[in-house]
Amino acid sequence: MNATQLAQLRLERRLPPPVSESPHDDARAEWIYNAAEDLLRGNNVSFQRRMRAPQGVTAEEFALAVDEYVNNRLADSEVHSSALGWLLITAAIGNADKTAVAELLGRSDHPLGKLGEIAEVLLEPLADDALVAKAEDDEL
Repeated sequence: MNATQLAQLRLERRLPPPVSESPHDDARAEWIYNAAEDLLRGNNVSFQRRMRAPQGVTAEEFALAVDEYVNNRLADSEVHSSALGWLLITAAIGNADKTAVAELLGRSDHPLGKLGEIAEVLLEPLADDALVAKAEDDEL
């Protein structure tokens, strides 16, 4: 199983987030959510800890993860309509079909939808370092 399939599996079998009990958990959840919003707006998310290489997720990496997620849904016959075709047709004439997008991405209870879930899967491993980087910046 490759990394994309593992990420897909984690995304699909994801449990609801645990109830936060510490300020660190709250800060972590807030950073992940805000960074996910940035990715959904087409922005890169990056940070750098002292004396370390920059880290983050680019908008291109996010787009590729969304691409892989939708391709896997199509390959697994989870999409039962011509949603991709309609999305391309309506986007080409300047009026993207949100119903087709919803069909391609699937159902989600996340406040940012399935795209938010995908973004969070990419961002979650970076959250602790991002909080350390923020604390380091705040010390300056």
